[in-house]
This record gives sequence, structure tokens and C-alpha cells, in this order.
Amino acid sequence: MTPAPHPPHHETGTPRDLVGIGIGPFNLSLAALAAPLTGLDTAFYDQRPAFHWHPGVLIDGARVQVPFLADLVTLADPTSPWTFLSYLRAHDRLFPFYFAERFHLQRAEYDAYCRWVAENLPTLRFGHQVDAVRWNPERHLFEVDYTQLDADGEAEALGRTHTRNLVLGIGTEPHVPDPLKPLADAPGVPVIHSADYLGHRDALLAAGHVTVIGTGQSGAEIFLDLLRHRPAGRERLHWLGRTEAFAPMEYSKLGLEHFTPDYTRYFHALPEPVRDRLVTAQWQLHKGIDADTAAAIHDELYRRTLDGGWPDTVLTPGVHVRTAGRIATTRIELHLEHTQQNTRTRLTTDAVVLATGYRERPLGRILAGLAPYIRRDSRERPRVDDRYRLLLDPSVTGTVYVQNAETHTHGIGTPDLGLAAWRSATILNDLTGRRPYPLPRRTAFTTFGLAGHDAAPVVRETARSLVPLADNR
Repeated sequence: MTPAPHPPHHETGTPRDLVGIGIGPFNLSLAALAAPLTGLDTAFYDQRPAFHWHPGVLIDGARVQVPFLADLVTLADPTSPWTFLSYLRAHDRLFPFYFAERFHLQRAEYDAYCRWVAENLPTLRFGHQVDAVRWNPERHLFEVDYTQLDADGEAEALGRTHTRNLVLGIGTEPHVPDPLKPLADAPGVPVIHSADYLGHRDALLAAGHVTVIGTGQSGAEIFLDLLRHRPAGRERLHWLGRTEAFAPMEYSKLGLEHFTPDYTRYFHALPEPVRDRLVTAQWQLHKGIDADTAAAIHDELYRRTLDGGWPDTVLTPGVHVRTAGRIATTRIELHLEHTQQNTRTRLTTDAVVLATGYRERPLGRILAGLAPYIRRDSRERPRVDDRYRLLLDPSVTGTVYVQNAETHTHGIGTPDLGLAAWRSATILNDLTGRRPYPLPRRTAFTTFGLAGHDAAPVVRETARSLVPLADNR
């Protein structure tokens, strides 16, 4: 029997300036940029025993889709001791990186860099599970209750700290489509999310037939990895997804300007219904397949035709899973529907990998104690202002900042690593009431709205007769 935890321990009689909940790349960025600010008392909590960034998809050769300058701090402070280049210098790897001429890092290297930062920042508290957050109106402070966990994840002690401000960086969670949830939740059934791919890779390579569902970057990388390691002519792989094509990611330079602070400000000023339509329509800016991965898949498939045969693979876009079930104890039956053809079929497979993406982790549990104070939009989502602050009842004098929970208000750049340092600097500038991190006024060549009228309503004027221009004018 696990012994009862000790009574709550109050960390300090002096309230902190900022407590962070969750330590992913975004709150790690904030902690790194906050570290040199004298007089700022911060602490960041995470229930995991240590930092790890998507360990299940650190496939050999897979790369981060933003340049190395999009590290935790550089785009806000390139002189910080926590830049990626500082990490290379600390590990005596500057020259090898210089000669490698790689603008995009391997995911495993990005993970190692973040772990190096996390291991050297004293304000991080791993093995601390935040249980509740409340507003204390008498002290004008937030109360944060947590459970300290031992190495096995068991409760060791309870604690409480007080803070003037909070920042939520609890990240995203794997999304499992409804038809597949019963199978994914059942023990022993080989239906896994891509987040757990590497932990099941050997079993997947040994399976007779494997189906990958999801036509984005993760699905492409997993399909390619399986393809490369299964015998020619006996690949027995299916790859399918809902999108109408194995579409390339929009990676033109002007297209990438949708991931700038300029576009974020423009998006935030738009009406809520317009923002919701845009998030859905802009999927190819961040959910497509990068050109190198798509080319590598085609090259591998082509290589397997050189002996005159075709690989035993089926790649079908425009398909969704209606229902799914088990056959006997070891096989899975997927009931598929093709959207354009309006046709249906069944697919029997031995294992399924769900490369179906992630969703923002709901804030409801962690913010249950603040629910009466939170202002919400027409779809009951928290409203977030342009400085990443939840809109709260005026009686709450403290601030709750959010990181990677504001796609509905700030757009598709929300989960993008390239905006991490800028958002962290924006939060710290607001928190301190000064500008420890001066930020650029302009970041894109594109002007996303009418100049000087970003948020102005359209005025309908009475039609006027126009004077035609002379030719060649």
C-alpha cells in the first residue's frame, strides 16, 4: 500500500512572480529567457521525471521542420547562453555542425538540445504534478497545489505555492479518431498512435500487414521508415488518410510568412467566425508533407520496381474510417469510405499506426478552480488577448498566460517552434512592465490587411460614377 502523502508543504512565504505549469519547449523557452532577469522569481512544474520531446517519433534522420534559429531563445535574444549554438559549443560540436551545412536539425538533436537546457535551469521542477489552481481573493494571489512524485511516479508529498501570475504550457495530446478509440484503448490490440511509434517499432516490423492512417508529415515518416525496413515484394503496407491527396506542405518563403508575428497580430484582430474558417482552410501550411520526405518515399518505391515488379503497398488518400473492430484475437478490420467515389470497402490488417495528429490539451481540469472567472467566446473557448493573457473577471488582479492553447485566437502559428521565443519575450515584456526583450515592429514583407485598417469595419458607400482612365495610364 502506498503511504499517505505528507500534509501540504508551503514552498515559501513570499509569493512568486510567475509559476509555469508544464515544461515543454514553449515553457522551457520562457524559463530560459526569464533566467537572466534579476528580481523575477519563477518556478515551472511538470509531472514527468525529466524533459523529453516526442520521444516516440525521434526516427533516425527525421528533421525538425523549422531552421535551427528557431531554437528556444535566438529569435528573441541571440546572445543568450541557451541558444542552439551555445549547446554545440558546450559539446565541442561547432565545427562539425558548420561543415554539415544543415539548416534543419534532426529531431533527436533538437530533443538533446532542449534536455541540455532543462538540465541546467534551476527554476524547473520535474516530478511535480499540479493538481489544482485557485484564486485567493483575500490575498490577491493564485494558489497552486501540487503532488511531488517519486522516481516510480508515486505520490511522495503534497505542496502548495502562491504566485501573482501563471503561465500554462501543458501542450497537446495525441488525437485518436472516435471509430478507433475502443481498439486503441483495449490492452493487447496493435492499434497505436504515432506518438508511441518507436516503442512498438519492432513489433510493427514483424507484423504481417501494417496500415498507417494519416497523410501528414508523421504518417509519411512512419510509412517511409516501415517501407525501408520491410523486404522488397513483401512490404504489405497500406497508407491512407482523409485528405484528398498526399499533399506537399506549403513551404514557399512568402507562404512561411504566415508564421510571423505580423500574421499573428493580423489573425488575432479578425472576427471569430473568420478566424475559425481560416484555421480549417490553412491546413496545408502545417499539415502537409515536406518535399524531401515525399521524394524519399517515391524514390524508395521506385527503387523497388527495378526488378520489374511493384512493391506490395497501397497508398490511398481521400479515405476515412467509418468503423473498426477485431477479427478473432489478432486481426483488425477497418470499414473504409472513399469520399469522392462515395464507395465503401473493408480492410483487414494486423496492426494500425494512427498518425492522426494532436489536439490542444483541454484546460478545463487544470483551471476548474478558475472557471467562474474565465471569459469565453461563442463556442465556450477561453478568450485570449494579443499578449497571450486569458480574459478574466476584473476581480482577478493576477494574470494567466497561455502557450500553445490559443490556435482559435492566434492562428496556425500557435504550435510552431519558430514563434516560441517571440511569444515568450512578449509574455515577459508584459509581465515585467518593461522591455527586457525589444521585439521587431515588422517581421514580414506581406501586408496581411489593408495598411492602417487592420481591424476597421468596411464602410458601405453609395455607388458613384467613375471616370475611366485614359489608355496607357
